[in-house]
Amino acid sequence: QVQLVESGGGVVQSGGSLRLSCILTEFTLEYFAVGWFRQAPGKEREGVACISGSGDTTYARSVRGRFTVSNDPAKTSVYLQMNGLQVEDTAVYYCATELIKACRDPPLVPPYGAWGQGTQVTVSA
Repeated sequence: QVQLVESGGGVVQSGGSLRLSCILTEFTLEYFAVGWFRQAPGKEREGVACISGSGDTTYARSVRGRFTVSNDPAKTSVYLQMNGLQVEDTAVYYCATELIKACRDPPLVPPYGAWGQGTQVTVSA
């Protein structure tokens, strides 16, 4: 059964950095691309970044240049390095797969697929 588990959230001051991890179970990036998504209180879930097995990456305009998505050599883990964090980045962050090989550009919330449980990121002013 395809599963994803996030970790690495926390509280950080504005301008700080965090690195999120997403462990993939029962699949690797060679099979399906993995995206990062977030949902702030009172807002809709939105796409943040995506990486495919071929190394292609896509980003939401709001995070481009600040966030970087990557994977481990075995392609069983995906990371989201977040630099220059802003208060507006506060949200629950999820990793998920739409069970397709390629990333959508920009990353869009998939209508189906597998999701992790989410990890809270809070940026204080």
